Amino acid sequence: MEAEIGGRGGVSTGGGKAKIAGSRQQLKGKEGSSTRVHREHGPVDALLSGFWPPEHSPSGADAHLRFPDGTGLLQTPRWDEPQRACALEQICGVFRVDLGQMRSLRLFFRKPRVSTFIAPSSPLPRRLSDEACTSGQLVIASRESQYKVFHFHHGGLDKLSDVFQQWKYCAETHLKDQQVADEKTCMQFSIRRPKLPSSETHPEESMYKRLDVAAWLRHLNELGQVEEGYKLRKAIFFGGIDVSIRGEVWPFLLRYYSHESTSQEREALRAQKRREYAEIQQKRLSMTPEEHRAFWRNVQFTVDKDVVRTDRSNQFFRGEDNPNVESMRRILLNYAVYNPAIGYFQGMSDLVAPILAEVLDESDTFWCFVGLMQNTIFVSSPRDEDMEKQLLYLRELLRLTHLRFYQHLVSLGEDGLQMLFCHRWLLLCFKREFPEAEALRIWEACWAHYQTDYFHLFICVAIVAIYGDDVIEQQLATDQMLLHFGNLAMHMNGELVLRKARSLLHQFRLLPRIPCSLHDLCKLCGTGMWDSGYIPAVECTGHHPGSESCPYGGTVETPSPKPPREGKKGPKMPREGFGFRR
Repeated sequence: MEAEIGGRGGVSTGGGKAKIAGSRQQLKGKEGSSTRVHREHGPVDALLSGFWPPEHSPSGADAHLRFPDGTGLLQTPRWDEPQRACALEQICGVFRVDLGQMRSLRLFFRKPRVSTFIAPSSPLPRRLSDEACTSGQLVIASRESQYKVFHFHHGGLDKLSDVFQQWKYCAETHLKDQQVADEKTCMQFSIRRPKLPSSETHPEESMYKRLDVAAWLRHLNELGQVEEGYKLRKAIFFGGIDVSIRGEVWPFLLRYYSHESTSQEREALRAQKRREYAEIQQKRLSMTPEEHRAFWRNVQFTVDKDVVRTDRSNQFFRGEDNPNVESMRRILLNYAVYNPAIGYFQGMSDLVAPILAEVLDESDTFWCFVGLMQNTIFVSSPRDEDMEKQLLYLRELLRLTHLRFYQHLVSLGEDGLQMLFCHRWLLLCFKREFPEAEALRIWEACWAHYQTDYFHLFICVAIVAIYGDDVIEQQLATDQMLLHFGNLAMHMNGELVLRKARSLLHQFRLLPRIPCSLHDLCKLCGTGMWDSGYIPAVECTGHHPGSESCPYGGTVETPSPKPPREGKKGPKMPREGFGFRR
């Protein structure tokens, strides 16, 4: 939400992260006070910044009241200027709260004043109810019954109540002792949270628990080999991995260890890979002066800037002269030597850091990162061919699963179809969109390669399906759409998105035929994509410039002619055949 509630003694609410509801409005209060609300039905969250003049300033303790971090109410996003944000809180009385974690909102209106005046055309006095006096308090209640009160001294509270009434995540609760409508003094709203109906979840959703030590050992035989790797990947896809064994299981997901390797063979492999890693590092350190200057210019300069600002809030990388930061730096520099064709791109440090924090060994982390780069769809820049391919697939998936959103993108032209809002999702693998615990769960589901190598695209579609309806309702332009999804960062429900993505994948597999534009979506997958033995038919979409026939062998279905209908023409219906449940 962007809001400014001005006037002497008023409350100013604002900030780029807040979203309360709908379209841009100009709301007027008494004595020239105004409220400008940019309504974007995004996540159930808002950023409220309160500014009190000296005569209305609360006590020092109340001015800096913050909900405890442990409650999850103050999920701090990744700030570009954290010191600035902290200063705002301490100096200006800025207050931030995630409304999605609140229990209720209450608005208390002061009783309208009644004034007497004499109209110029009449000698008799008249009584007028001062309806413009909509001063009062906004009270935000947390689930733990902690409260924050905002005072509206010069009106505007009725306009804010209108916003809450239109906001789809607010449900008005009618109070038992409520007065008649024209004398309303109190309103209460409860907070609705995004939910996924059971009818929209994967049928096997609740069958798997998180992979813990006991479950992991059941997947290993007496030699330490993984038996039935497909079942292991399925368990990880649905349940994730317990933090305590990530360092042992991730190397299997990242293809550093093969499922067939024994415990003894893995130890021998680690020793061999340590020697290879040492050779790569020695090659980097023994560059000629000319080679080193070119390497510093093309790689090292960027790496040195990135590593010192990557995951520094994580205890593993916190503090000055942290040796783990230097380990991350060496891994990235050595990878650029190992794979000069890719070298280093910004964003790689965000991928390496969590692996190093879980695997805890520099050499093992390096080879896990090599596996990540070789066996996942890594997008190195917003303009490379891989990104174009991802966007093509994503557009087609949206056309199948969320036709109204796809049509909105088409209506925006080329800018809309570029889908700038999801570039960061793909470049950084959702790491900036969700808190770390949820982001790593998403990584594990993607690394499981269960039924598709492109599960990250189903994650993108799930985000749009859950949080994108307001883009359509408000007909947001490209830049507004970018702001809408950007403000969702760190406020989305990662588990909800995962469940929706798994459901979308399940529905995709049930399609009797798929468009040829998504044919490659299944091509790279190993055993298990169509594990029932049923391969869906491929239907040609007809978009193959320079080719007379479909390169994927797709057939074009021609609908059988229907007799003309008399009377009024009905509305044109979208082409059927790829329908998904919403």
